[in-house]
Amino acid sequence: MRPMAWITAALLGACPAPLGAQTPQPADPTPPRIEWLEDEGSSVGLSLDGQTLWRLDYDEALTHIAFHPLALPGVGPLTADAPPDHVHHHGLWFSWKFINGVNFWENAPGSDRPAGRTAWDTPGVVRADDASAAFRFNLRYLCADEVVLAELREITVAAPGPEGSYAIDWASWFTVQADQVALDRTPLPDEPGGKAYGGYAGLSARLVQMDDRQAMTTDGPVEFNDQDRYRARHDAFEYSGAIDGKEVGIAILSHPENANSPSPWYAIRSADMSFFTPAVICYEPLTLRKGEVFPLRYRVVVHPGRWGREELAAAFEAYAGVPQAGQVGQAEQAEQAEQTKEKE
Repeated sequence: MRPMAWITAALLGACPAPLGAQTPQPADPTPPRIEWLEDEGSSVGLSLDGQTLWRLDYDEALTHIAFHPLALPGVGPLTADAPPDHVHHHGLWFSWKFINGVNFWENAPGSDRPAGRTAWDTPGVVRADDASAAFRFNLRYLCADEVVLAELREITVAAPGPEGSYAIDWASWFTVQADQVALDRTPLPDEPGGKAYGGYAGLSARLVQMDDRQAMTTDGPVEFNDQDRYRARHDAFEYSGAIDGKEVGIAILSHPENANSPSPWYAIRSADMSFFTPAVICYEPLTLRKGEVFPLRYRVVVHPGRWGREELAAAFEAYAGVPQAGQVGQAEQAEQAEQTKEKE
């Protein structure tokens, strides 16, 4: 890997303290005790006064890189990992559904892994003195041991704000390695072979079953249908509820430069599941040719309280103005492609 000049940009402004309603706090003579949690080569997390605020797991034996938990001070985790009903759900994670017809999402019958394999190298990691962190991954998507898609992923976690809120900037650049890559999903209900649950793929959040669950978009509140689903296009989406009597929320902002913007969203609020995803290919599959680069950028904000439409829109507008920090140039794309070939 070349010297990680991307770290400077990532830690010095690409992911500022999260926006939204935060109550000004008086000076505290006893600052919070912050501690890094690291299992070398497997995970990095941040502890605040003895509580794990977030952890990113990337052990190469896992099926996907994932954040769990995502929590707030004095509140249990907002995310759920490998719940019994969907053991392939992992907190906050990214997975395509079908690549060239191969399933990368659900585990294959009789297996604890999907038929499509997602592999990655040990990441570049930088932990800053202000409790922010940055990660860089090189990933490979394999169908029957053939690398069909490569991904450069940069994740930056901001230092926690006064009330413990924090933002995660997630940027990916996918480069097609096969002659053609078809990204697809379970068909929508009104399509041939469609299912009530069709449309999911991409960055996703599986949450715990909070009390009084609600969802908000930059265009107003969400009304779930009689099958406890919701699909529509918006710039950003927030899912909120109460844990132990405390209101909390998690928002995902989709950058306006993403394909199919404003982003399609697919969300579930059922008796058994709280889930949402900016499902970039929800409404139609996407076919890419060899050498094409396909970028996706998101910001995830974990915060106390609930956001209204105005707060969510303000957070999105601030994120929409963030420059493409760490953007992959042609030389770096070529380097990544060459590294991928060496792995084959």
